[in-house]
Amino acid sequence: MTFNELDLLEPILNALNTKGYSSPTPIQEQAIPIILSGSDIMGCAQTGTGKTAAFAIPILQNLTKNKRPEGRRKIRTLILTPTRELAIQIEENIKDYGSNLDLKHAVIFGGVSQLNQINRLKSGVDILVATPGRLLDLQQQGFIDLRHLEIFVLDEADRMLDMGFVHDVKKIIKLIPSKRQTLFFSATMPKEIKTLANTILTNPKQVVVTPVSSTAETIDQELYHVETTQKKDLLAHVLMEKEPTSVLVFTRTKHGADRVVRNLGKIKVKAAAIHGNKSQNARQNALNGFKNKEIQVLVATDIAARGIDIDELALVINYDVPNIPETYVHRIGRTGRAGASGKAISFCDKEEQAYIRDIQKLIGLQIPVVRSHPFN
Repeated sequence: MTFNELDLLEPILNALNTKGYSSPTPIQEQAIPIILSGSDIMGCAQTGTGKTAAFAIPILQNLTKNKRPEGRRKIRTLILTPTRELAIQIEENIKDYGSNLDLKHAVIFGGVSQLNQINRLKSGVDILVATPGRLLDLQQQGFIDLRHLEIFVLDEADRMLDMGFVHDVKKIIKLIPSKRQTLFFSATMPKEIKTLANTILTNPKQVVVTPVSSTAETIDQELYHVETTQKKDLLAHVLMEKEPTSVLVFTRTKHGADRVVRNLGKIKVKAAAIHGNKSQNARQNALNGFKNKEIQVLVATDIAARGIDIDELALVINYDVPNIPETYVHRIGRTGRAGASGKAISFCDKEEQAYIRDIQKLIGLQIPVVRSHPFN
């Protein structure tokens, strides 16, 4: 199937062609017609499945076709997302797909001055991408009016729950019209998420893509057993042996991420960390440096990495094994995308062996153990 078969407007098709996109991913193929028809949707899909375009493209089309209210532009679509990185990325995608349309968009998030964000809002916005805290803050200050909302998107709902944003989300839902189209996306569907979905969706159509237990067939997975104290030496060894161009390393904590960057600096490996304690500029600079190949290793915590979209990622290293099996699937799914081959290596100390057992149960396979390394 091609995008031409999805009944999209010419300006959107032209924008997609400019970006080199010709065929929709499975979630785009399923979700775009549902959203274009005006139905609510409950989508179970992970980052990396093309989910953002699956809702951004039909939103742009629906807003273009619907008559705009008179006077200054009103917020007609709100896309709520848990992290700054994801918010920035979604707005970039909207800018790309809507480059030939007369629609204005803005992104707001905490951790930076609100002045520029307020100025954007004052000039009139059709589509607002926001994190919950800053949205409520600016709404309470009188800069945001959600009474004209036509479409509400709740993205990464499970991550909202993990990060403690559910109360904020419920407050926001009280501020928006009950008559609206709601698009709900989550990578996993725990009980609390289903309950939340049931309270905000009306007769939703369901779209499920790539169940969380499945790991990309193209990903070569390896397990290294190692003492905790020797992980830093093993990382140096793996980087020298494999000589990868771009590596994403996951740690459990922010301090752990900073420590890994310091250790890599000592052996002259260019690395940067992204996590919640970093300023927005520092995170964006690290990400840009990594994408431009100026930085070889990006070290991240799970929350900071959610939503980061990096093409041609050769290697993911789990410096710390995650204690939630689904998190492992999310992490390694960042390599081996779009049919490319990828590699995922996990460093496992004694205390993490139980986590590996849970992961293997979820993904339904034994991860091959590499015994031929100096720190075995």
